[in-house]
Amino acid sequence: MKKLLSLSLVLLLILSLTACTSEPPAPQPVEPPAEETPADETPAEEESVPAEEKINVGLVTDTGGIDDKSFNQGTWEGVVRYAEENGLVLNQDYSFLQSISDADYIPNLSQYADQEADLIVAAGFLFEKAIDEISTNYPDQKILFIDAVVDAPNVMSAVFAEHEGSFLVGVAAALKAQEAGKDMVGFVGGADFDLIQRFEAGFEQGVKAVAPDMQIVVQYASGFDKAEEGQSLATKMFDDGCYVIYHAAGGTGNGVIKEAKDRATEGQNVWVIGVDKDQYEEGFFGDGSKSVILTSMLKGVDEAAYQACKEVAAGTFAGGVRTFDLKADGVRIPDNNPNLTDEWVSIINEFAEKIKAGEIEVDPVPSRLKEN
Repeated sequence: MKKLLSLSLVLLLILSLTACTSEPPAPQPVEPPAEETPADETPAEEESVPAEEKINVGLVTDTGGIDDKSFNQGTWEGVVRYAEENGLVLNQDYSFLQSISDADYIPNLSQYADQEADLIVAAGFLFEKAIDEISTNYPDQKILFIDAVVDAPNVMSAVFAEHEGSFLVGVAAALKAQEAGKDMVGFVGGADFDLIQRFEAGFEQGVKAVAPDMQIVVQYASGFDKAEEGQSLATKMFDDGCYVIYHAAGGTGNGVIKEAKDRATEGQNVWVIGVDKDQYEEGFFGDGSKSVILTSMLKGVDEAAYQACKEVAAGTFAGGVRTFDLKADGVRIPDNNPNLTDEWVSIINEFAEKIKAGEIEVDPVPSRLKEN
């Protein structure tokens, strides 16, 4: 019995030693079952589209200022729209510099170029010489130049068919004057250059298309930042019998609008046609329920700025001329025109379709220059 017990103890000892000296097999990782992808779906990683890169944008205004209620402000609104949609931070990712005089153009543009902004936006044809110089000195700098053309591979030049859009508001002015039994309308330009002359030319032809015998008074200011001068010109024109004044004068046009508002507050019935952006709210007077803005000639400077920002971010920006005409919706009247009747809007739209179809060709040169 003792022998049997001893043999059992020996066997247990041997088994215990064997268990202590042998390593257990390493655990094998267990992979989770793969999710099945339906045959008509693509995995999420294959669907993703690379996001646009975050960019830095600098806008330089002409002498009209950022809050001119017109050209500069409209351009800036296009930059702001892009910035807000893409999480850009004001004064960090996008900003503006205001030019007090034309002597500021090159320093302001150079400041952004030295900071290596991804895009510089120059608002206005007055920048032409400055852009020509900057595009040469900074050949890798992407520039959006609005309202004129600089032939350089790093410059996108956005130009507009101002004469086509101005034709439409000329029609509106004539219809409104006819309704009131008036025979005189007017035009105020910020400076007597060929660009602003296109506004004059289109307006004249639109008026004459409706009322061939209507008189059109034309005045030009000494700049786009002369609100007091604009008001002075409007005072005389209204006094002389102009019923509607169309301005293409930037900040100077604010003076034209102010004069109309002052007169409307006193009960006089006069009208102004805005430019570049919808200026209806700028024309509010009294309790703010009415506006002296008959309609506005919208010029897609905001869209040009917005599209340029998108193309820079997407890596598709290219130099060259980009034309925004009536057919491309680059010029038009607002969608809502409280001071125009539905019938008048219908007539204006009919003229617009004829221009788009080539049935009406709007001359960009005013008649006064052809007569001399």
